[in-house]
Parts: sequence; structure tokens; C-alpha cells
Amino acid sequence: MAKEKIVLAYSGGLDTSVILTWLKETYDAEIITFTADIGQKEELDGLEEKAIKTGASKVYIDDLRAEFAKDFIYPMFQAGALYEGQYLLGTSIARPLIAKRMVEIAIAEGATAIAHGATGKGNDQVRFELTAAALTPNIKVIAPWRDEAFREAFPGRAEMIAYAEKHGINVQASASKPYSMDRNLLHISFESGMLEDPWFDSSADDVQDMYVLSVSPEKAPDVAEYVELDFEAGNCVAVNGEAMSPLAIMEKLNELGGKHGIGRVDMVENRFVGMKSRGVYETPGGSILFTAHRKIESLTMDREVMHLRDSLISKYSSLVYNGFWFAPERLAIQALVNESQKNVTGTVRLKLYKGNIMAAGLKSPVSLYNPHIATMEADPTKAYDQGDATGFIRLNALRLKVSSGVNGASGING
Repeated sequence: MAKEKIVLAYSGGLDTSVILTWLKETYDAEIITFTADIGQKEELDGLEEKAIKTGASKVYIDDLRAEFAKDFIYPMFQAGALYEGQYLLGTSIARPLIAKRMVEIAIAEGATAIAHGATGKGNDQVRFELTAAALTPNIKVIAPWRDEAFREAFPGRAEMIAYAEKHGINVQASASKPYSMDRNLLHISFESGMLEDPWFDSSADDVQDMYVLSVSPEKAPDVAEYVELDFEAGNCVAVNGEAMSPLAIMEKLNELGGKHGIGRVDMVENRFVGMKSRGVYETPGGSILFTAHRKIESLTMDREVMHLRDSLISKYSSLVYNGFWFAPERLAIQALVNESQKNVTGTVRLKLYKGNIMAAGLKSPVSLYNPHIATMEADPTKAYDQGDATGFIRLNALRLKVSSGVNGASGING
């Protein structure tokens, strides 16, 4: 009788290396590992050999970088998504793509289940499983961190590190570097370990070796650098006049942003499962792209369209953060976002300097900015009659006067 097949989302890190062996023993199953190449770079080196050595019967390592940039990062940035005013959702947006490919492999391989190493306290468990539910509702999901026997065997990272050392599994985590890392094309995140103390200074000199994508602003070049980004219908299509794919643009901007110490964020965020957590993020290229996109929108988007889209940013960001990428409400908002971006075309010039992104020029063939109307001098077009403002103000003040007459003036003492 053939063994059950389980597809495991595998990073080669501490958790999934331990989980691979645990699944194989616990379920007496064949473990097929799946790793999405979404920009981890050298982290993927030797991964296939490591997975086989750890007990995998088959290994998938799929290059999803182009799809990630074009179909996930770009649409999200068009929506202006920013979770709790700081987080550019680098980890969140990668999970639905990983889960989507994982269930595709499970179907192709005839697997009865998928498994992941997301902790029972985190957001990723929700993101993986909501995606699976939306795309393949009947597939079984195994989450070891929610299994009591697994938690008893591994109550903390120290036990997992000891287990890995005992079994000859080489992992980055150690007792001296206990924090976890997650890297992709959009960002790299750090959490756990010493970062669980919100008073810990992640910008201190003695922890700078933690960072991967960027130098500290203090060590960035003393000379500013200009960069120009061209947009067509809300998508960046060229950097410094050179047409590029979304993938190439993200790689180029990561290089530029990292060089100038751009995109570091240290925040305490509200997890979907109910607790607060502290995360440190590097998003150099994403920070540049986000800023440039917002700038070109300011020149080309109709006011009411912009305000309508902006009113949905918090909702959209929460949907991405909480794992509802394939939910009907996210798709509905995306349809509105797509419509809003049709006129977002032009060029943005930015100045990068020691962690800062400064606007240095905007132009567009479809600009809605008319200097003749906006000027404080005489308007040669006579499109705006300043006298009209009298009636405009009087009508808007009417309800305030009525309210004041009924309820009394507010905010005035004596």
C-alpha cells in the first residue's frame, strides 16, 4: 500500500528542518518539500541536497520571483497598501503565492495534505490555510505547532536548535543569534529572540550584522543619488529611462535603497490572532517604489477617485495582512483600484540620502495639475473666479451656523 504524501512548505531553516523529520515519523508518510524562490538568493544554496538528506522523498524549488513581482507586489502597491501606517506587507503578500503553488503541487502529486511550519501564535498559519481553503477547500492541512505532542517536544527554539545539532542539520539559528529571519524580493523581516523586548534598540551599532539588505543610514554615502521612475497605468515600467520587468525593477531598487540605508522599520504590530508582536523590517526597494507611486498619483489622479481609493487602504491592507488575498472582497477592491490607476502615468524623480526619500520632480503627459489655475498670480485662463469662493464658503458654513444657533457655539471660553 502506497504511503500518504504530504507537501511541506520548506525553507531549510530551523523549524521546517525539524518538522520534516517529525512529519515523516509521525505520519509514516512521504514528505515532498516545496520551496518558493521569491528572492531569498543564497538562502536557497544547497537546499535540495539538504531536504533530501533530512528525509524528503521529492523536492520542488520553483522560481516564482517574476510572478511575485508582477501579480502580487505590483497590484498591492497600486492599492497603496500600508498596514498600520508602517508595514509594507512584505511577508504577508508572499504567503498566498506560496500556498497557491503548494496546493497545485499537492494536486499534481496526489498528496492528501499540505503542511507548514508557521507557529500557532502567528499570522502565517492563517494566511496559508485561508489560501488553501479558497483554492482547494477539501485538502487537509497539518500544522505541527498546533499539535500538543510537537509543542511538548519543542517548547522553545533552544530545544529545536539542540535537536538540529543532534541530527546534523545545519541551520542559521543559534543560541547567540536566536532571532528568526524571512527574506523575499520585497523585504526581509526579523523577529523573536532579543527582538521580543520592545526596549531593545535594533539600530544599535552592535546589532548591525543582523541586517542583510541595507546599510545603516549613518554609514550610507555622504552624497545624495537621484533616481527616476517611469509609470504607466500605475505600474513602474522603467528606472532611469531603462525599461525593465517588475522583477528587474524590484532588484534594482533594492540595490539602490539598500546602498542609501532606506526602508528600515521597527514596529509593534497587531497580529490577526489577537496579540501584539515586534518586528523589524528591511524594505529598501519597496519603500522607493511606494513613495514614487504615491507621488505620481498626486499629479495624475482625480481628487475624489484618490480619496475613495484611500478610504479603502486600511481595509485592503488588513485583508492582505490577515490572509484574505483570494477573498471576494479583496478582488472587488482590486477591481476599483485597477480602474483608479488608468491615468497614473508619468515620471517621478527622487533623491536618496541617508535613509531619506525626497521628491525631486514630477512630470506626466496626463497631468491634472494646471499651473495657470493654481497660480497666486492672475489666471490667464480665467477658469477660476475667486469671487465664486464667497458663495462656496457661505453654503458650506450654513449647517455650522444652524448647529451653533441650536446648540451654542463650541470651543469658545468666556
